[in-house]
Amino acid sequence: MTMTPETVAEAPDAPGPSGAPAGTAPDAAEDAALLAPREATRWEKLREDAGVWARRAGSRARIIAEVIQLTGWVVIAAAIILWITAFSLGWQEAFVAAIVATVLALLCIVFLFGRTAYEVDLDLTRTRVVVGERAIGALKLANLTSRSLLPSEIVLPVGSGRGVFQVPRLQAGEEHEELFAIPTTHRGVLAVGPVSVLRGDPLGLFERTHDRRQAVDLFVHPRTLPLEGLSLGQMRDLEGLPDQHLARDDVSFHALREYQPGDDLRHVHWKSTARTGTLMVREYEQTRRSHFVVALSTHPGEYRDPEEFETAISVAGSVGLRALRDSRTLDVRTSAGKIRAETGRRYLDSLSALESTKPRDGGIVALAGILAAHSPDAAVAVLLCGSTVDAGQLRLACSRVPFGVRTLAIIADSRLESPVLRRVGDADVVALGHLDQLPNALRKVLS
Repeated sequence: MTMTPETVAEAPDAPGPSGAPAGTAPDAAEDAALLAPREATRWEKLREDAGVWARRAGSRARIIAEVIQLTGWVVIAAAIILWITAFSLGWQEAFVAAIVATVLALLCIVFLFGRTAYEVDLDLTRTRVVVGERAIGALKLANLTSRSLLPSEIVLPVGSGRGVFQVPRLQAGEEHEELFAIPTTHRGVLAVGPVSVLRGDPLGLFERTHDRRQAVDLFVHPRTLPLEGLSLGQMRDLEGLPDQHLARDDVSFHALREYQPGDDLRHVHWKSTARTGTLMVREYEQTRRSHFVVALSTHPGEYRDPEEFETAISVAGSVGLRALRDSRTLDVRTSAGKIRAETGRRYLDSLSALESTKPRDGGIVALAGILAAHSPDAAVAVLLCGSTVDAGQLRLACSRVPFGVRTLAIIADSRLESPVLRRVGDADVVALGHLDQLPNALRKVLS
């Protein structure tokens, strides 16, 4: 409601029926009317219905497009052109050819109907492999019907590819087994399956599949190193950096105080008790827990090539697994957010599915700020990025890490033949060309 200056001046002096200033009730009623749901107009209903029908038609069209093969499209197009030519020009030859093409397509469509009653069992011996290894599996098919089944083809999708197996004629109760190996050249999560029975015509015009089994996820883990004999953060944890909270039990002695009900008698200081005549107990400063943080930048612009990104992920996996084996609290963050790392398997599964994020999500500098906000009590922070991060950005990122946190920055640089070590403020910076250089570089940092 628009109010003139005169209305604003007079409104406080003109109370309404309930004692409130005049105009309050109309304003509330008008606001309620604006916020209340309204009925859709006829045009809006038509547009919504058209959208629903368009989505349904699109799904049906995709199903049809998957069934018709390239040869089938050629035959259908030829039949349409021949029918148009026959009716427009009156050619008897075109009319006969159009009938032949149409009948041929209709006869081939008949082969798509019916179901193939195989009992399919997909068995992957390992659902988690390291990149470069082969995933071995077996495909078992059984004819549990009372009649024989004709030879057919079985399709096994693997990621964006697929494998095709020729199944011979199976008598009633007969079984057939196919062994296969899936090579893994890239880290990722591959969907193996669903197993499909392929039905098609002899001429290859049409092809239809029946899914017989749900897909199985194959996790291709990044390559990692065990880092035996190395323990980042051990120095910092043994120092036991104190905070301002007092505890009844820890490793850093602070002071003595009088005994209170509930105190552990093991912490009684007997010499002071004998001297003062009052039961005295030790009081401790609460020390920093073994909190290990890995911050991995997934900004695509901070890596010179995909090889650097994979190296950074492998380094993050190696360092994180070492922290988990040392029974440390592991917190892993990327530009896309926090990833799960409760166990080594869960951690590697999360790294397998990791992808580059959008540039607007920020890089290593923004990630260091997130680390400072969410993990201020960390003992050790490892920052990982690519070689396109300049010295200024790296210095700014290290400066945003909370004071007292031991910081190690690792840069993946595919141009390096040997690791390069330097200092940026209070942080150690390691640049390495590939994963195999990590153990020696960490030994130099810890020495």
